[in-house]
Amino acid sequence: MAASRIVIENCAIATVDAGDTEYASGYIVVADNKIESVGAGKAPENLENVVRRIDGTGHLATPGLVNTHHHFYQWITRGLATDHNLFNWLVALYPTWARIDEKMVYSAAQGSLAMMARGGVTTAMDHHYVFPKGSGDLSGAVIRAAREMGVRFTLARGSMDRSEKDGGLPPDFAVETLEGALAATEATVDEHHDASFDAMTQVAVAPCSPFSVSTELMKQGAELARRKGVRLHTHGSETVEEEQFCKELFGMGPTDYFESTGWLGEDVWMAHCVHMNDSDIAAFARTKTGVAHCPSSNARLAAGIARVPDMLAAGVPVGLGVDGTASNESGELHTELRNALLINRLGAHREAALNARQALRLGTYGGAQVLGRAAQIGSLEAGKLADLVLWKLDTLAHASIADPVTALVFGAAAPVSLSLVNGKPVVEDSRLLHVDEDAIARSTREEAQRLAQIAGQA
Repeated sequence: MAASRIVIENCAIATVDAGDTEYASGYIVVADNKIESVGAGKAPENLENVVRRIDGTGHLATPGLVNTHHHFYQWITRGLATDHNLFNWLVALYPTWARIDEKMVYSAAQGSLAMMARGGVTTAMDHHYVFPKGSGDLSGAVIRAAREMGVRFTLARGSMDRSEKDGGLPPDFAVETLEGALAATEATVDEHHDASFDAMTQVAVAPCSPFSVSTELMKQGAELARRKGVRLHTHGSETVEEEQFCKELFGMGPTDYFESTGWLGEDVWMAHCVHMNDSDIAAFARTKTGVAHCPSSNARLAAGIARVPDMLAAGVPVGLGVDGTASNESGELHTELRNALLINRLGAHREAALNARQALRLGTYGGAQVLGRAAQIGSLEAGKLADLVLWKLDTLAHASIADPVTALVFGAAAPVSLSLVNGKPVVEDSRLLHVDEDAIARSTREEAQRLAQIAGQA
C-alpha cells in the first residue's frame, strides 16, 4: 500500500541533526509514521498520496520535545510546601502521596500529559514510585492516559523499600518490600515494554533514590534491568543533604555509591545531578551515564545549579525534565528551554554557559539520547520517526525577533500550531485533539480535593 504523506512547507526548520542544519524556509515530507525528506525551499514535485499540505509560513519546525524526568501523580498536590528544601518537602508530602489510588493517578497523569503535549512534548516520561497497598493498577493507569493522549511514553517503574524505620524518608506504610518491588517491576516490564523501533510505550527500572531504597534493591534492580534489556533511572546528587546522607550511611558520595551498586552506564540516566564534582562528571562521561536536568524544580527546592556546561563539555548525555508538578507547578517542558539557559548563566560560565541552540538540543536530541532513543527521535532527519512540532512565531510575542530559534528559547512560550507524534496529529492550534482539556481540568480538581480530604482525615 502506498504511504500516506503529509507535506509541511514555507517554515523555518531547526533539524537539530549532528551539524545543526537549519533552513530559513524549507519543507518536511512525512510518509506514514516516518520523516521521508527535509530540505530547503519547496517540497519535491509529483509526490504521491499526499493527504494533507500545511503552509508553515510564520512558523518554526523542530523535533518534538522529549521529557526525561517527571512524577505525574504530583499534579494533584501542586502548590503545597512552597518554601521547603527537598528533604523537608518530601517529609511534608509523603503522607499525602501515600494515599493515592488508581483513579487519582489516572486523572493526575491526564493533567500532566495534557500540559506537556499542548506545549510541544511528543515523548513523555513518568517516574512513578509510590504504590500504596490496595491502590489498584497504577502503572496501567498512567500508560492508559499516555495512550489516550497519543504521545510516545516511557514509564520508569519506581519503587521504595527504605522507610523511616530503616533510616529513610518515606513513612513505613508508603513502601514496598524488596521482593514485592522487584516482582512488580519485572511484571510491568513483561506486560508493557515494547522494544520495537517505533514503540509508543517503553518501561525502565527505577528505584526512587538512595535515601528511600535499600542497597539490595539498587543492586538487584540493576541486574533485573540488564537481564530484561531495559534502561535504568533514579534520582542522584540532587542536594547537599543527599550527599551528606550517602556519606553517613554508605561511607561514600552518591556517584561512588551508584558505581558500587552497578548504577553507572550508557543504559542509565539520573535526575538532577546538581552537586557533581569534577571526578563525578568524569565518571558519568566515562560510562556515558545520562542526566535529566530539571532547572525549574532545582530552583523551586533551592537545590542549586547543575553544572550542565561542564557535563556537555565532558561528553555527558543531558536532557531536560519537568520533574513532578509539586516542585514545578507549571508542568511544561518548553519553558524549561528558557529556564535552563537563564539559570545556567547564573553559574560559573556566565553568558557562555548555554546558547539558544544548545538549549533546544537539550530538550530534543539530548532527551532522546538520555532515553536511549536517539536513533528514532530527537532530530528531523530522513528515516526517523515523525515526531515534530510547528511553533507559531508571527504573533505579537515573537514577530520582532528575527532569529526563530532565539524567539523560541528566549521569548515567551510559543503557541503550538501542530504537533505530530508517529506521524499523527496530537495538537492543532494549541488544542489537544484526543482528549477534552476542560474535562481533565475538572477531574484533576476533584481528585486533588478528594486526596486532600483523605489525607486530612488520616
